[in-house]
Amino acid sequence: MTSGTAQVQQKVLEYEKFINEVLQKDLQKVLQHRDEIYEKIAQYLQLKNVIERLQESEEDVLKTQVDLGCNFYVDAEVPDHSKIFVSLGYGFFAELTLAEALKFIEKKTTMLTKLSESMSQDAAKIKANIRMVLEGLRELQGLQDLPDEKHRSIF
Repeated sequence: MTSGTAQVQQKVLEYEKFINEVLQKDLQKVLQHRDEIYEKIAQYLQLKNVIERLQESEEDVLKTQVDLGCNFYVDAEVPDHSKIFVSLGYGFFAELTLAEALKFIEKKTTMLTKLSESMSQDAAKIKANIRMVLEGLRELQGLQDLPDEKHRSIF
């Protein structure tokens, strides 16, 4: 093996290590963070549905079950359900009227949606970087072009 080939093989190993240890881990973190944001959005939308049902309800007393932990539930009655506590984040809660809570949820879901779109764009950039490094590896190794995906013509 010549020294030029050995240098190429060394560069190939370095690029493969960069893909596996940096880019793939970054992609995994971004996608995991985006999934957590999607879960928060789903929770807020579920809360929004509950609040809307509370507003439509004509009953003065709300009967519900509360989870005490470890799937132990207890029956509970809420005499005044005109105000609720909403988690603002970082362990802070605010007592809001139902209308105020709906406004807060709308703003929060809009903000979270923008954040999730940003995370999706970051993931696309990382995927593009991975593809670019793989193309560089292909050129270093002198491999043929990767096959293009075949698209059917509808015309």
